[in-house]
Amino acid sequence: MTTLAEARDGAGPDAAGVLDAVRRTVLLLANEAGARPELVRVSVGDVAVEISFGAVPPVPAAVPTADRNVGSVVPTPQTPTRAALTSPAVGVFYRAPEPDAAPFVAVGDTVTEGQQIGIVEAMKLMIPVHAERAGRIAEALVADGAPVEYGEPLFALDGG
Repeated sequence: MTTLAEARDGAGPDAAGVLDAVRRTVLLLANEAGARPELVRVSVGDVAVEISFGAVPPVPAAVPTADRNVGSVVPTPQTPTRAALTSPAVGVFYRAPEPDAAPFVAVGDTVTEGQQIGIVEAMKLMIPVHAERAGRIAEALVADGAPVEYGEPLFALDGG
């Protein structure tokens, strides 16, 4: 059996392709399950994949608001005029394309449907996050570099 580390180090001519396919599959399954996998095993010969998920976490009752300076979490009530822009995957959320760059959006910015508002890194893949609807960014709910779950609110949006 070939481990992920061995596949990364080139355990065979097809190892990189198998590893890439496994990454994509695990990402899709994690998105559907709404949880991070506890175990991923890969076997390159006769291609076998084993993925184990723990219990799926319950859906939160309120949209959390993270205060970057204090680190506290305060529930934000949903109103008919406020919507949430959510994470498309489980991973790490980045507000900017690179560490020293300006963020894609800031509080007060107006966004259009489909506009890129961030990036989620999942298993070394950079997944662009696009606005699901148009409106004005009312609040950033997740700090830059914070872990996120599938469907977790990233920004509160007025006019959504």
